[in-house]
Amino acid sequence: MKRAGYGLLLAIQFLTRLPVPVECPWNAATSRWAVRCYPLVGLLLGALLAGVSVVLHDRLPTPLLALLLLSLWVALSGGLHLDGLMDVADALGSNAPLARRWAIMKDPQVGSFAILALVFLLAWKGVLLWALLEARTSPLLIALIPALGRLGAVALLVLAPAARAEGLAWAWKAHLRRRDLWLSLIPLALALPWLPDGSLLLGGLLVALSSFLLIYGALMMRAFKGINGDIVGAAIEGGELWLLLIAWSWWSFVMA
Repeated sequence: MKRAGYGLLLAIQFLTRLPVPVECPWNAATSRWAVRCYPLVGLLLGALLAGVSVVLHDRLPTPLLALLLLSLWVALSGGLHLDGLMDVADALGSNAPLARRWAIMKDPQVGSFAILALVFLLAWKGVLLWALLEARTSPLLIALIPALGRLGAVALLVLAPAARAEGLAWAWKAHLRRRDLWLSLIPLALALPWLPDGSLLLGGLLVALSSFLLIYGALMMRAFKGINGDIVGAAIEGGELWLLLIAWSWWSFVMA
């Protein structure tokens, strides 16, 4: 249990800007537990967003509340995954050979494709949050989105090959097995009793996430011959956006 606790703290340190005043050892066991805890950390972030939504829903105009939630969402993660999204967008937008795409992804300078990807992703996320708040969806639905986005990261780390034997993705992947993906599902299973339409809703979101990962994974394999940390981060951001759209569609057309 001590290794699991260290793994959870490592995941919080890596995926968020929440203060963790503990020095956690990095080894095969703790890094494996850290990846298993990705969805749990996402659920923690989602719970904070849902809590703010509940407290301020009747105190702020909906557009301002949506903007506040989006700002908090970015601040809690430190923009880590947005950085990955921007790097991937610049590399793909270059339309260059593979070696040049990798060089662009590592370049700290920001290009026009990165800015466009950032602006459109945040705009779509903000508008979809606004729509979900206007529809008075269950706050638990909002809490679930970050958890599922990070489950997508676990799936990529477990199932997709690393493009190179270096970097964050390779380090996280080194000790992972398929059972780690199954264990990462446990926090989502525990949330089932609290969800509107329970297993049906979670099942629909998991199917939506799986379809996104299949398409995204195929595109990344074609473009980069594998994954790295930036590609995993971009998957979290893209997966969250896709799930927000599916959640709004579900609430608007199925629950209406």
